[in-house]
Formats: sequence, C-alpha cells, structure tokens
Amino acid sequence: MSVASAQHKIRLTEFSHGGGCGCKIAPAVLSEILAASPVRGLPPELLVGNESSDDAAVYRLNDEQALVATTDFFTPIVDDPFDFGRIAAVNALSDIYAMGARPILALAIVGMPLAKLPLAAIRRILEGGESVCAEAAIPIAGGHSIDTLEPIYGLVALGLMHPARVKRNDTAKAGDVVVLGKPLGVGILSAALKKGQLSESGYARLVATTTMLNTPGEALAALPGVHALTDVTGFGLAGHLLEVARGSGLAAEIAFDALPVIGEAREWAERGLATGASERNWKSYGADVVLPAGMAGWKKNLLTDPQTSGGLLVACAPGSEAQVLAEFARRGFDEARAIGRLAAGPARVTVL
Repeated sequence: MSVASAQHKIRLTEFSHGGGCGCKIAPAVLSEILAASPVRGLPPELLVGNESSDDAAVYRLNDEQALVATTDFFTPIVDDPFDFGRIAAVNALSDIYAMGARPILALAIVGMPLAKLPLAAIRRILEGGESVCAEAAIPIAGGHSIDTLEPIYGLVALGLMHPARVKRNDTAKAGDVVVLGKPLGVGILSAALKKGQLSESGYARLVATTTMLNTPGEALAALPGVHALTDVTGFGLAGHLLEVARGSGLAAEIAFDALPVIGEAREWAERGLATGASERNWKSYGADVVLPAGMAGWKKNLLTDPQTSGGLLVACAPGSEAQVLAEFARRGFDEARAIGRLAAGPARVTVL
C-alpha cells in the first residue's frame, strides 16, 4: 500500500508548488541576483560572508569563540505535519554542523495559510521542529509568523565554535579525498510521494534520512586533515561539489558507482522519475559538470537531484579518510562513502 492511499486529514504537499530544498532558486539565477548586490563595509571580524556561497555566516567574537549564523526554510516535502516540522528543522541546523560548529539556539520562521490549514496541523509542524531542537539540546528562543499562501517552516540557527576550526567550502586542497555522509535520492522519493506512488518503506526511509542530524560536523572540524566541509542540499551533489571545486580552484572527479543511493530512489530514477528542480540544476552548471559519453539519463538525475537535509560533503587529506569515515560511523552514518578526489586543474566536476 502506498503512503498516499492511507487516509490523511490533510496533504501538506497539495498546498505547495514545490517541496523542501527543491524550492531553492536555481544556482545561476541566484548568482545573477547576488552579483547586483554590492558588499560594503565588511568588518574584519566577519570570517565568512556570502563571498563563497558557504553554508552560514561566521563572526569572530574573540580569540576562542566565533558565532555561526544561518537561516533555512521551505514548503512541505511530506504530508505529515510533524514530519515536515522535523525535516525543516534538521535541514536548518545542518548548515551549523556543515561549518563545524555546535548549535546553541534557534528562532522559528513560520508562514501558514490560516484560512486553509487547521490550527492543529500548524501546531504539529511546530512540535516537529521543537522535537528536533530538543534532540540537538537547544531551545527555540522565539521567532516570527505570518499568514501566507503556502505552508512555510524553518529556523534561524545560531552556533558557536573556535575561530581556528571554521570549515569553509572553498578551502579544499589538491589530492583531497571527497567523502559523502548520506545517500542520495531524497528529491526523487519526494516526487514519488507527491504522485501518490511512494511505498510505506520508501516513505519511512525518506523521513529517516532527512531527520538525521549532521552531528559529525563538529568532530570533523577538529580533524587537521579535514580541509573543506559543506552539505548537499537543493543544488544536488554535482552542484554543491562544483561550489567546492570553483571556490578552491580545483578539479573534482567522482565515480558514479561509488555513490551511496537510497534503493527505492534508484528504482524510481531508473524508471524515469525526476524532479523539475533536477533539470533546473543541470542547466545551471553550464559546461562545468562533465558526464561520460552515453551516461544514462537516470544517473544524471541522481547527480542533480535536490537533497533536503542531505549529507555532509567532506574534502580531506588521504591520510585522514579513515578517521573521517570513523567519525561518521560512530554517529550512525553507516552509508558514508569516499566518492572521489580533488586535483589541480580547471574548476569542474568530472563523473566517471
């Protein structure tokens, strides 16, 4: 029996034109928008701003502490209100972990169609976010809400870390190994859900993957051999690895067969299912993502699939690969894999 065949009082995905990180503005369009925004008067304490398309801003407070700040919110990727709240909160906190920081508090961002959505459902969304913040041992200390046409939920998240341990996405080194912390396929599973065709086990896997906090980030930041860190979200694996390659001035090479992929997502991909955001992502990469001649279209769709609350993407020295994988395994990320390498050369991603 599919998830959609169960009797739900509401289907949150029916309220939105897209879901999760698939709602992101396309990379090329976003770059064009930001290029027209002048940057003025940046203080020396701002260690990371928007110059590198990084996951969060970092502001140095003193010699021992830096404040990490980010925000993330989106429309429903699932129908269950509690699950939607959990997924959105985990996704927002991921940006803190992706910088190598420890979250300390959050503020809620809430936009709800009050005339259409029952108050009980809205309460369940908020409870989902609160449950994740309790798991991360932080409070939701406030927030802001408005009446909107589509359900929107997310967090402003703040974290702390040592300034010397900040992990950017543009500091990888030639020879680094690329490690991915979670399997791909979340966007494809959500597309199957919206069509009413996702299995019960597929839905359980979708929720389990997207509600797994990227807690290894703080420990990874403490490893000298970890040179760069980010997470894979709306721009897909190829897009976020391309940001690392461009920012670091390196060529990335990954092996498709090494990629961890959710089983049912692979099955749907092979049958031709993909999100609209997948093609949007592909067009944004330009000629900087190179595929082997004759590669099947479903493989390209997995590489470009927008991930909501996706895995950490790590660039580390070859001698640190075992340590990195051990840190993932210690926290239950059993599908973390080394997927490729970075080398001197033109800034692009080549798939083998």
